[in-house]
Amino acid sequence: MNISEYSGVMVFIEQRTNHVQNVSLELLGKGRKIADELGVQLIAVLPGHQVDKHGRLLVEYGADKVILIDDEALESYTTEPYTQAMVKAIRETNPEVVLVGATSIGRDLAPRVSARIETGLTADCTSLDISEDRMLLMTRPAFGGNIMATIICPDHRPQMSTVRPGVMTKMERSTDRTGEIVNMPTTIEKNRQFVEVLSFEKETEARQDIQEATILISGGRGVGSAENFKSLYALSDELGGMVSASRAAVDSGWMDHDRQVGQTGKTVRPDLYFACGISGAIQHVAGMEEAELIIAINKDKNSKIFEVADLGVVGDVHKILPFVVEELKKINASKQIED
Repeated sequence: MNISEYSGVMVFIEQRTNHVQNVSLELLGKGRKIADELGVQLIAVLPGHQVDKHGRLLVEYGADKVILIDDEALESYTTEPYTQAMVKAIRETNPEVVLVGATSIGRDLAPRVSARIETGLTADCTSLDISEDRMLLMTRPAFGGNIMATIICPDHRPQMSTVRPGVMTKMERSTDRTGEIVNMPTTIEKNRQFVEVLSFEKETEARQDIQEATILISGGRGVGSAENFKSLYALSDELGGMVSASRAAVDSGWMDHDRQVGQTGKTVRPDLYFACGISGAIQHVAGMEEAELIIAINKDKNSKIFEVADLGVVGDVHKILPFVVEELKKINASKQIED
């Protein structure tokens, strides 16, 4: 393989029900920085059906070139059609870097694409950098999160990685940016791996995503029980936030998995993060350390959570939270009177 023939940074743009997912915009932000450092184009690839309306959006978020792959078979995600579409885009453009969101779709798609184009894949990256010799340095937790491993792909191209939502930062959208938007014709082959979606059954209950929250109140083993999470919900109500949890609380059945923060849960980047009764294991910290302000409450003054907290309170969370809630109620009540 002549790696000098490969140039450009490609980002897979994930859409669901014809809505571009936030993680793809985050990857465009990181991809823009990598492309600028390498002095190459940033290419966004959007498979789907009737997705041309998103082309300009992707340019405004940093793409130099947007490749739209439009086919009825791509309207909803299924593995084989999307794999064929991405493989075609990669083979026709020869990018040196390909970035995919580590969502349920990305984790299904990226390994199949990397296998067909015979290159490596580093999954669940938390950091991406460029070395002096133009290597993509892909860093991810290893050995249960106890170390951070930096992986390179020296002999094959493209260099592929998946990145978890919430890890990277979107660029500021600019309507002044210019870029090329092209349609790439493709023929989806119905082969042995082809699966046809007959229908969708949507959940009737609306679920909020903790990755979209600006304020999170998170509870760990120290909260003690599902019943005790009521004080976290009370604080959340006063602050207009959401309640999340550590893996220990989820494993104990106190909270659903979709509210789990950490290496095996979700990566979050809220403006304010309350860590209540959370020890601060590296697996949890990996999912919340980029929060703007971290406030930790724990009875153990030696708890590791205080190492990443901006403000630490040593004490019983069951005594502290009710006091904080009462004070917030007074503040909120006074604001309503003033209004």
